[in-house]
Amino acid sequence: MTDDQSDVSRRQYLKLAGGAGAAAALAGCSGGGNQTSTPTETAGGDDTETDTPTPTETTAGDGDDGSMEEFSVTITQGQMPSGLDPHDHRETPTDIVMLHAYEGVLTRDAAGAVQDALATDYSRIEGSNAVEFQLREGVTFHEGGELTAEDVAYTIDRIVQEDVGFASPQRDQLAGVTGAEATGDLTVRVENDGLNPIVFSEFATYCDVMQKSWTEENDKSYIGQNMNGTGPFRLDTYTEDEEVVMTRYEDYWQEPAAVTTLTFRAASEASTRVNQLLQGETDLTVNVPPQEVQRVNDSDAATIKAAPSTRIIYNGMRYDVEPFDSVEFRQAMNYAIDLESIVSNVLGGFGAQTGQPTLEGFVGHNPDVDPYPYDPDRAEQLVEESGYAGAEIELNTPVGRYLKDLEIAQSVAGFVDELPNVSASVRQRDFGSLVDELLAGSIEARPHWFLIGWGEATFDGGLVMTALLSSNGTLTTWKNSDFDALLEQAGQQTGDTRDQTLQEANQMAHDQAPWIFLNRQFSVYGVNSDIEWEARSDERVDAYAMSPK
Repeated sequence: MTDDQSDVSRRQYLKLAGGAGAAAALAGCSGGGNQTSTPTETAGGDDTETDTPTPTETTAGDGDDGSMEEFSVTITQGQMPSGLDPHDHRETPTDIVMLHAYEGVLTRDAAGAVQDALATDYSRIEGSNAVEFQLREGVTFHEGGELTAEDVAYTIDRIVQEDVGFASPQRDQLAGVTGAEATGDLTVRVENDGLNPIVFSEFATYCDVMQKSWTEENDKSYIGQNMNGTGPFRLDTYTEDEEVVMTRYEDYWQEPAAVTTLTFRAASEASTRVNQLLQGETDLTVNVPPQEVQRVNDSDAATIKAAPSTRIIYNGMRYDVEPFDSVEFRQAMNYAIDLESIVSNVLGGFGAQTGQPTLEGFVGHNPDVDPYPYDPDRAEQLVEESGYAGAEIELNTPVGRYLKDLEIAQSVAGFVDELPNVSASVRQRDFGSLVDELLAGSIEARPHWFLIGWGEATFDGGLVMTALLSSNGTLTTWKNSDFDALLEQAGQQTGDTRDQTLQEANQMAHDQAPWIFLNRQFSVYGVNSDIEWEARSDERVDAYAMSPK
């Protein structure tokens, strides 16, 4: 991103999000790191009604008898969780539900700094590639029993070793980790296949700890519909594709949450979510579209909270199918897009242009790589050079998962379709089915051209590129041995040397154009005016951090 483009997006963001709060959000994102990554939406329509009390009806605080009064909060996302197994998903909306019941050995604060969680100490073991975690005493699981090193070691193995449980789609989130063992009641040794320079960053973002005995005693179907963690909320009821209700865990190892009852629902239509917020049917809603920001801020019921997120939105193109097997054609698709117009007019300034896989502020971001300029003449010429003049292509997109996702896809296809030698259309997809195809075991099962988002809360470009662009990556649609070699090299480096190698990889990705590079997403929330809560750049919607005003 050029300085001019960066300044424009910041000015637009500050104007729309409003003053000092937005400035603080931007400042919080400019440095180190903090969450997630990435891929049906169901819920009621505009006439949905609910009896759930809102913070305007009940207030948390000490009652006359010294007890805590009821403080219920409802959160409405674009989709419901795909299930309740914390290791069997790759979607942020599912992760947001998980984080209230499950915890990791480490975590991050709102500014992205690594913090203790279930571990109170962590270090590298001299003379080896292993690391060690010292766990907290007295932590209990919701269904009974204290946290032990066996639980943590089993959890790690369940993610990274297929024979322990199943082939977890989160394997690459602990890249470099090969296994773990309990070396004491509260001491865990974690083995790595090399130096693994980002191992603590990984554990600060991923690896929800499960109880070994509970997990082994129950089948996968049961685990996918129940929860047993150590977090501040425990599961009350789960109605698949409709609602998750949690209650405050009174024996939590920290102070109990202010929120007593926490409900998750979903509505894929942004207008539905906003209407529910303004009518008092929900207390927090995600992805408020730009055209609704003023209406929310002008209401007495709610206000806007926003932050630039760690999520990139891009169009993947499969390198092994026509016409996307041509680098010239892929480059043409980037030149065909007026990305500045999409950010300004579709997103209303709630976004920033990208030209590489790694966002500004991430390790490995290359400051010398700019977004592709809008040049339809160059695009037309490159299509001719590719030999694919007359190509007809279809863009698969989810609806309601990301901020203005359908509108972005329609704009992209519209710009491409304006070329005289390419025809483009949009196919709207159920998010869950699209993700199932993207997470299939081989590139051949994935759509030829698709819109998707990826959040990376470690603020590390190496993890982004490994998952999305390496030959064996979780969502890759591209294979390049030189690119793989750079990532492998970076995996054995630290500091500035590693950063430089990742910058080279970002330059190569820009030049080879495996994607149409789109935008950095800004997270825009509507929040009940009676709730105290601030948006985070890692997209965590943490009810433990909520309190009544």
